[in-house]
Amino acid sequence: MENKQFIDAVRTMISHIGEDVNREGLLKTPQRVLKAYEFMYGGYKEDPQEILNSAMFESSNDEMVLIKDIEFYSTCEHHLLPIIGRAHVAYIPDGKVVGLSKIPRVVDVFARRMQIQEQLTEQIADALMQSIAPKGVAVVLQARHMCMEMRGVEKINSTTTSSALRGLFKKDEKTRMEFFNLINSHSGNRY
Repeated sequence: MENKQFIDAVRTMISHIGEDVNREGLLKTPQRVLKAYEFMYGGYKEDPQEILNSAMFESSNDEMVLIKDIEFYSTCEHHLLPIIGRAHVAYIPDGKVVGLSKIPRVVDVFARRMQIQEQLTEQIADALMQSIAPKGVAVVLQARHMCMEMRGVEKINSTTTSSALRGLFKKDEKTRMEFFNLINSHSGNRY
């Protein structure tokens, strides 16, 4: 869709809800929405495999690597309303590790697409399994869905949790429990 078509579509939506598209505060709104959408849905233009493969390193480490509390923002594909949450991502290396900053970037790649939380969780886990080929991957997402809070059932502050376990995290109870204990621990010291 070309920019003009998008801008016209936003103007139509504004008019449809009963607003005056020529009101001073709304004159530049269609252009702002275009720029916001280009950013919010930038994940369609990024390749998670390319991101992960750009920072892969040989390593003898075979212990869990966990990044928790990765903030993410996504959009419910059913209502185009925000999903706001945190991701906890772990993997057990098998000869190679990935640069730590790449994992939050992969979360963002998939979050910056129209989504359902369950699929987002699976996509992150599968991308890590494919690129890093670790002994296991665990992903837990905890999120608030504005489609549940702003409309419909209107359940404020309800949280949805989803998980995707691969390899050792799925097969080995001890590994799985270690992961869940770590993501649920709250130390007073952040570092």
